[in-house]
Amino acid sequence: MKFSSQDHQMMQKAILLAKQGIFTTAPNPNVGCVLVKNGQIIGEGAHLKAGEPHAEVHALRQAGENARGATAYVTLEPCSHYGRTPPCAEGLIKAGVAKVICAMVDPNPQVAGRGLAMLNAAGIETASGLLEADARALNTSFLQRMETGKPFVQLKMAASLDGKTALKNGESQWITSKEARQDVQRYRALSGAVLSTAKTVIEDNASLNIRWDDLPLSIQKNYPEKKLRQPLRIILDRQHQLTSGLKLFKVGSDVVTISSHFTHSIESQKDHLHCNVCDEGKLILSEAIDKVAQEYNVNHIWVEAGATLAASMIEANLVDELIIYLAPKLMGADGRSLLNIVGLTAMSEAIELDITDVRMVGKDIRITAKIAR
Repeated sequence: MKFSSQDHQMMQKAILLAKQGIFTTAPNPNVGCVLVKNGQIIGEGAHLKAGEPHAEVHALRQAGENARGATAYVTLEPCSHYGRTPPCAEGLIKAGVAKVICAMVDPNPQVAGRGLAMLNAAGIETASGLLEADARALNTSFLQRMETGKPFVQLKMAASLDGKTALKNGESQWITSKEARQDVQRYRALSGAVLSTAKTVIEDNASLNIRWDDLPLSIQKNYPEKKLRQPLRIILDRQHQLTSGLKLFKVGSDVVTISSHFTHSIESQKDHLHCNVCDEGKLILSEAIDKVAQEYNVNHIWVEAGATLAASMIEANLVDELIIYLAPKLMGADGRSLLNIVGLTAMSEAIELDITDVRMVGKDIRITAKIAR
């Protein structure tokens, strides 16, 4: 189908609306909807939080009876199943819209074309594929999990310009700038879970939660602290080192520990969750990540850890994207290295990266890269 300039304009508007939910909708996708009649917008909306009304519902409520005969522009195929809310396809049918244009078909097995089929069966004209690349970019992690069953994994690393993460004595605060640390808070806010190790948590007494006061002002302005979603914290604790006195358990959201026995527990922690994925005392990272994503409905995992876990995840092909902050500092040859990958004997064995973005964040350089496969 050939789309008009108005179709493009209205879908662009729907995509902008969808971005309103990027910090709050997970594990649901970000979706925007615009209702148009006689060339005029009569209703618009965005999905803002799982369990709350979808974008189409907000737009239909705004349009009221005027929705009859209108065209709906939606960034993702309207849902066709009953979940915590009724099917949006059914709502559009009841409202009497004449046409629905969606940017892309929903790969969720519960939808996957059924929403469009339901609309067609009701005599509503449908089309899809308008600005699909832009719509996919809204929901990278959701789409990956729906299409592959695997969560989207981002690995964050920070180092001096000579690739060191700490001095020989372990001192590391602070290598990067305040602006870079704020940027990390933004990435945490985008994710469904933050993954780290007991060693990192204990050494830094880390909470791994989102500190609203440390978020960029642009986010604070649009997302009051009480509305911001805290990510799940996943801690690899094979040797059962975590204790209830850690700051990790005093602030933030639920904690999932992954260890070698089901018997491990932390006293007086109501929100302490647990799963076990281990083989002869060694954690199987791929199974651990898949199990947590499935059991706790996580699309996007943000990894903050040391050189050993980072190396293990890269070597196991578990990383979809690297976020690397390089500070304008030189910390010397005896500092701790960024990545504990050893044993390479030929340049052909080096891990190659495809750099997709480079930009300044404060005084630091932020590199976004994918592992060349």
